[in-house]
Amino acid sequence: MTPHDLVLTPRGLRFGGRVFPYTIGRGGITGHKAEGDGATPRGVHRLVGMLYRPDRMARPANWAVPIRPGDVWSDDPGDEDYNHMMRAPYAPSHEVLRRADPLYDLVILTDWNWPYAVRGRGSAIFIHRWRRPGYPTEGCVGLRPEHLRWIAPRIGFETRLVVR
Repeated sequence: MTPHDLVLTPRGLRFGGRVFPYTIGRGGITGHKAEGDGATPRGVHRLVGMLYRPDRMARPANWAVPIRPGDVWSDDPGDEDYNHMMRAPYAPSHEVLRRADPLYDLVILTDWNWPYAVRGRGSAIFIHRWRRPGYPTEGCVGLRPEHLRWIAPRIGFETRLVVR
C-alpha cells in the first residue's frame, strides 16, 4: 500500500490522513465476484476514470469526464461491450449513468473486470455517493457526498482502491 491508496478497513475508508464511513455491496466482500451477486470484490483495484454531472457540479478534477445524456454502462455479460461505457440507444442490458437522482453525480471508476471483461465476472465497481448510511450498494463503494467531493480532487491514476 502507498499513502495515495484508498483503503477499506472495518473502521472506515482510509485516505489522506482521514477515515470516512462507507457502504459496500449487499453481498458483502468476496473473492469470487459474479454478475448480480451484489458483492464488493476483494483486491487491489486501480482507479481508471472519473465521471461527473456538469449540470450539477463543477469539474472535480482536471481528468474528470462529463456524464452526458445518453451515457450508459453495459452490464450484459452476453454483449461484446460488456462492462464498458456506451451511448443510448443501446439494446443490451445497461445502467443509465445520467440518473434523475444524485447517486451518480460523481463516479470514480475502478479497473474491476476492465478493460478486458470476463463474461459473468461482474460489471463495474464504482465509488459513488451512498443512498444513506448503512444502505448497501450493488457491489460498489458508497460514500457521503461531501466526502466523495473532498476525495475526488486529491486522487490520481496512481491511487488504488484496496479492499481487504
